[in-house]
Amino acid sequence: MALKPEPTAPFHSVQYALRVLETVSRHGSGVTDVQIARETGLPTAHLTSLLLMLRREGYVEQVADGAYVVGDSLVLIGSGSTRREALQAKLQQTLDHLRDTVGAAIYISRYIDGEIKVTQIAEGPQTPRVNEWVDFRSAAHASAIGKCLLTQLDQNGRRDHLSRHKTARLTSKTITNERVLFSTLDSQPPTVPVLDLQEYAVGTVCAAVPLTAGSSVGCLALSLPVEHAHRLRSAADTLNRRAAPVVLSLAL
Repeated sequence: MALKPEPTAPFHSVQYALRVLETVSRHGSGVTDVQIARETGLPTAHLTSLLLMLRREGYVEQVADGAYVVGDSLVLIGSGSTRREALQAKLQQTLDHLRDTVGAAIYISRYIDGEIKVTQIAEGPQTPRVNEWVDFRSAAHASAIGKCLLTQLDQNGRRDHLSRHKTARLTSKTITNERVLFSTLDSQPPTVPVLDLQEYAVGTVCAAVPLTAGSSVGCLALSLPVEHAHRLRSAADTLNRRAAPVVLSLAL
């Protein structure tokens, strides 16, 4: 199956979103989009899309006179001792919504202490998670999650990982040659989803996009049964476009 993804639009800038939230927070009684644009220096078109995303996620609300105020999600996240729980709940809510939007199981994975860790999953009866028949930690060369994380490491980091986890053949499509794998990773455009076309498991296709929050290495991924492979490109593009709320949750 030849499926070549096309470049998608870059993520909304999380730094800009944080700048907008700071501006709204400073104005307790509300602030207009004109004033936000003046204080943040953001172009109107960019600001409009950011405000739509922030409203959808509940970080800001628009009141009767058109001004913007802090939303319920931001209030809950800023509530002291329950901050961690609130962030986790908000992130899960965002992932659940993304699962329903793309019609696929959704994953967040991080590269922590030299290992791949899936930290959060949104699944359901119609969107089951992939059968982890081989530990994801040992399948970075084959899975979309693993390849996406490896693209964010330098050559030494990649070699270190593969020295501990050999490139075993998991299916007939798995890349096991380290030189070919590194060449594939190096040619991966940062704004294009990384795909797994039955390289990890027969019967499953996946896609992953990087999540950049500070210096951490992470990714947002989805999986689909192979009978839904015709939806992979559009689902991956939606995943890419909708990654901003996830990155924002991780950055707050």
